[in-house]
Amino acid sequence: MTEPVHVTKTRNAYDTVADSYAEMLKDALAASPWDRAMLGTFVELVGASGPVGDLGCGPGRLTGYLASLGLDVFGVDLSPGMVDAARRAHPRLRFEVGSLEALALDDSCLAGALAWYSLIHTPPEHLPTVVAELARVLVPGGRLLTAFQVGDESGQISHGYGHEISLDAYRLQPDAVADMCTTAGLEVEARLIREPQPPLEKSPQAYLLARKPS
Repeated sequence: MTEPVHVTKTRNAYDTVADSYAEMLKDALAASPWDRAMLGTFVELVGASGPVGDLGCGPGRLTGYLASLGLDVFGVDLSPGMVDAARRAHPRLRFEVGSLEALALDDSCLAGALAWYSLIHTPPEHLPTVVAELARVLVPGGRLLTAFQVGDESGQISHGYGHEISLDAYRLQPDAVADMCTTAGLEVEARLIREPQPPLEKSPQAYLLARKPS
């Protein structure tokens, strides 16, 4: 089967920037109380009920953070370069290469799924398939937490983290993501939209928490 162009572009771009991305964002969580608050809520709701997948984990910075809060967590990322960086940074945790569009996970195997800015490179017409895949791997009662930039714009990133790259990015509307969750059989429990934090953020940021019905 031919791989979709957007998947290949995303992998190539993140392989290129993996090490510099990991270095530049290693302390970003410490500067964002909103991120920590939402992740903390996710941790409290999931608890010790089962394994958690950090899906689109990048260099594992949030995987490590969730593990430090007591979750049984592993990471999956499309980019082998990112997975290598994650394994170096967190040698005691498990990281695998994989695609959100076809996760190598059994049905109903995760108590929690984190998709932290990992939906933003998927074209909108393909996004319902990804959300359905995230719902598929959750156990009844399992939670999905996703974060993304708010808007209707799309654009091509040609320079990032000190490298020349070619990467498409899409801002998303919370109502549209919520509708995809509902269509996939999830119940939206909460959503939060906050203003951008300069200088890196240019648009409002959204968090959406959904639950698979028991």
